[in-house]
Amino acid sequence: MADQSSSNAYWKANVRIIQISLAVWFICSFGMGIILRPALSGIMVGGADLGFWMAQNGSIYIFIALIFVYTVVMNRLDREHGVEE
Repeated sequence: MADQSSSNAYWKANVRIIQISLAVWFICSFGMGIILRPALSGIMVGGADLGFWMAQNGSIYIFIALIFVYTVVMNRLDREHGVEE
């Protein structure tokens, strides 16, 4: 029974990490690049307004950062639950 409880805790934490990652990705790509673009038009980054910059460059940088953060967090979670490779 303890093994089942540990397995459930692992997958619950895993799904939560994925949900947080998807929320950050959605907010940065769709939210800042499309929905909030008019509100971000006055903020300049690299010669372009922030909304345009997030749609063209920023969301890609955020996505790459999310990959590295996900890897670190999942490796830590794997070690905590004894399922590391």
